[in-house]
Amino acid sequence: MSGITGNLDCEECFSSAHVANSTDVHSAVDEDDELLRYIWREYLHPKQYEWVLIVAYIIVFFVSLIGNSLVCFAVWKNRHMRTVTNYFIVNLSLADVLVTIICLPASLVVDITETWFFGKTLCKVVPYLQTISVSVSVLTLSCIAQDRWYAICHPLMFKSTAKRARKSIVVIWVVSCIIMIPQAIVMECSSLLPELTNKTRLFTVCDEHWGAEIYPKVYHTCFFIVTYFAPLCLMVLAYIQICHKLWCQQIPGSTSVLQRKWRSIQCSAPTAGQGESVRVQTSTVCAEIKQVRARRKTARMLMVVLFVFALCYLPISVLNVMKRVFGTFKKINDRETVYAWFTFSHWLIYANSAANPIIYNFLSGKFREEFKSAFSCHCYGQDPNRTTRIRKRTSTDSRKSLSTQVNNVDNLSRISDHIV
Repeated sequence: MSGITGNLDCEECFSSAHVANSTDVHSAVDEDDELLRYIWREYLHPKQYEWVLIVAYIIVFFVSLIGNSLVCFAVWKNRHMRTVTNYFIVNLSLADVLVTIICLPASLVVDITETWFFGKTLCKVVPYLQTISVSVSVLTLSCIAQDRWYAICHPLMFKSTAKRARKSIVVIWVVSCIIMIPQAIVMECSSLLPELTNKTRLFTVCDEHWGAEIYPKVYHTCFFIVTYFAPLCLMVLAYIQICHKLWCQQIPGSTSVLQRKWRSIQCSAPTAGQGESVRVQTSTVCAEIKQVRARRKTARMLMVVLFVFALCYLPISVLNVMKRVFGTFKKINDRETVYAWFTFSHWLIYANSAANPIIYNFLSGKFREEFKSAFSCHCYGQDPNRTTRIRKRTSTDSRKSLSTQVNNVDNLSRISDHIV
């Protein structure tokens, strides 16, 4: 993240006017004052669309902070939700909370005022944390896709465990912190108006400073490939295979396979002595139905998360390549339009952080119930029987849904009872 920052200190601007008696000095101060007023009016004062952006930033801030905190709380509170996929989802939420708290306020100020208010140290820290968050998000989504790919397409090749997931999360953060060090090194503060440096900090720029022109081109090309294009392509391929396995192939749990199993049970159980065997096979097939159905729901949710991530990060990725690699905007005439595009693309990054908890709420029944429970306990006080009621209701809904699935697969339960 790069931007222009600064501050207008009125006492600083006019301190010379209080001590100088010369007409020339007063004239110079008046000219500087007029220039600063012009800068404020034309560049720094929020325009109409920027007021809308301020409101949008505020909404995203609270939705992201509350939503991602609830995700972490739900997994921490409920042991049955501590699955491998949910561990990675919590890691994704932690990265979103980090970028929301530290980077979003600074980005809002930069995008609206075009001025860096936060000094040289934060000029290095904030963009560094921003890029770390991007790297953590991409690597976490990649790990989720890899875990689902192994579990569904090649279940015998790799055994995923919670312990391995936690180790992977540690590796993700360490690798992200290391590979993003160059971003912190090259970020420096400078002024676009050196002649006014002693009077104001307006138009102080926090931007990259490289030794030669080739370095930013190489760095940002690699950054685009490593943190966006290559992982996205690999994840898309993985989910295509997962969809083919879950919805198209004749895997255990698909309708035709289950029908063949039930016909086999019907033919191989002519006597009442085999009733117990039929019950066992019935239970096995029902478990397969439930597993495939759960995997389909999880895969659907994760694909939506990936799609939203790709959509939200596409504008800033393309704009950065155009700016840093090809120098497209150096001689642009319509500066206002370009700046509006960059401002909107920055907002989309944070909107992605707010979108993830919303996706979990709509596409995951477990997260939805935990979110409802958290809000109900907060608003109406703790109900000791609420958790039990939620679990019973979830179990009942699951049984009803499972019953529907079984009925759709050639009336499996009725056939089983008839055979027994």
